[in-house]
Amino acid sequence: MNLKESLAQFREPHLGKALFQLATTLGSLALLWVLMWWSLEYSYALTLLIAIPASGFLLRVFVLQHDCSHGSFFRSASANTTVGVLLGLLTMTPFRRWKREHSLHHSTSGNLDRRGYGDVMTLTVAEYRGLSGLQRLLYRAFRHPLFVIGLGPIFFFAIVERFWFHFPRSWVKERWAVLWTNALIALAFGGAWAFLGIEALLLIYLPVATLAASLGAWLFLIQHHYDSAYWRRDADWDYSQAAITGSSHYAMPWPLQWITANIGLHHLHHLDPKIPNYRLQECADAHPHLSGVRRLTLWESLSCVRFVLWDEEKGKMVRFCDLD
Repeated sequence: MNLKESLAQFREPHLGKALFQLATTLGSLALLWVLMWWSLEYSYALTLLIAIPASGFLLRVFVLQHDCSHGSFFRSASANTTVGVLLGLLTMTPFRRWKREHSLHHSTSGNLDRRGYGDVMTLTVAEYRGLSGLQRLLYRAFRHPLFVIGLGPIFFFAIVERFWFHFPRSWVKERWAVLWTNALIALAFGGAWAFLGIEALLLIYLPVATLAASLGAWLFLIQHHYDSAYWRRDADWDYSQAAITGSSHYAMPWPLQWITANIGLHHLHHLDPKIPNYRLQECADAHPHLSGVRRLTLWESLSCVRFVLWDEEKGKMVRFCDLD
């Protein structure tokens, strides 16, 4: 049995596991939001404390939505789309747009000649040195941790995701997805506003959404940006190599692996995105040789944000300080 066939046996979705994940995730998030609302009368510090686990569950919602976009969460295509659209309201993400752009990310990840689809903008050392002084300053600001995992994700989900003008005109369904998502989000927020009041709504939702967005940006960054990452020109690019050496195995403690729905097994996910998140660990156990070229621990991952440029001559990611 070759690798493709071996991985394919883990593709089969399990309805019970999918529904259990949905129920526990959405139920826990709803409970935590109720507790935040209750805590407003006593201490906002307590509210913010509860926001921490709530943000983890909102991040988990995004990963389940991500599975739906790959058509892997349920066997039914319509079920994946329906649930994906509804979860997208919580994460403020137009599902069809995300689905198409994320599919492009999988087919171009690590390809230097096809950058710009669902990735974090990364320049080569040669490209960076060819910039003007102002352009270098802007790139440094963009790749600074305060922006790339701080202000950037907030700006992206709150502002960028609300517009469609930057999409190709051929993306008709994706453009309409943005419009419908915006309308449904407005209705949902309008109802919550009427029930809770604008102050309580913002005090509850904003800290959860902000932290979840930052955590999501952090996860995405370290999945593809580390010292020995994979970047090649189109002529030398290989899908399997990009998946194995260009996607990290983020080895997290069990509670964090659970709350992030196994997305840390990113090398396996990129090898076969049709494998549901709830079968990734099973797949990993069956293929220990696919542990990934770069296994990152929590401690090691803290340095990943410093790798901001690809050095084509050395074949590795480098830091700004490495240029001096």
